[in-house]
Amino acid sequence: MRVWDNYITSDVREMYQHYHSEPKIGVKPCLLLIDLYNLSYKGGDLPVSEVIKTNPSGCGEHAHKAIKPTQTLISLFRELQLPIIFTTRDWQAHSSGTHSTQRQRKNISESDYEIYPELNCLPSDTLIRKSRASVFFRTELDQVIEEMGIDSIVLGGESTSGCVRASVVDAYSRGLPPVLVQECVFDRNPISHAINLFDMHHKYGHVISVREVTGLLKSRTREQ
Repeated sequence: MRVWDNYITSDVREMYQHYHSEPKIGVKPCLLLIDLYNLSYKGGDLPVSEVIKTNPSGCGEHAHKAIKPTQTLISLFRELQLPIIFTTRDWQAHSSGTHSTQRQRKNISESDYEIYPELNCLPSDTLIRKSRASVFFRTELDQVIEEMGIDSIVLGGESTSGCVRASVVDAYSRGLPPVLVQECVFDRNPISHAINLFDMHHKYGHVISVREVTGLLKSRTREQ
């Protein structure tokens, strides 16, 4: 079952039939994990309506539900010795008032933008600090992609309707249509999450499961 099935009517599905294509992963994919920092998990594994009373940036239960599948995805890329790129907010940009969205922020410290410990960002991974929604905007990501010879992107992180979508559109614009792993992306708003995944799946990339991306990555290894 697709996450958007409860929201998309049959006539809209028919409208998007001519967008159909198959997901592809190249010779040198990377795992791009958008904004999996402490702030997204702050407040605990609770409904977002409770978490945002003290942390308007928290994704509550949606963030915590994505931890285990994201750990699985990270382990897979480590096993295959493929590059992993984490992104986070640039603290200097935040402090100067440059933000990725217009959301209100309360009592945020620099440590809130450290990668969540359970996701185990290693020194051998790439960490990119960004000032706006897209990780491609005025960062070194284009240079990293070129230097590493990356030809495709597998993507997880948050939020689906914000920084994930902005990065997906920019990746597609660079000829790198991303594969989004459904269990590994999340948003505060489940409706925005579902509709944006539907839209990105048809226009800019492909939304597939952890099981499906595992199969694609391992079949790519066998073909080499």
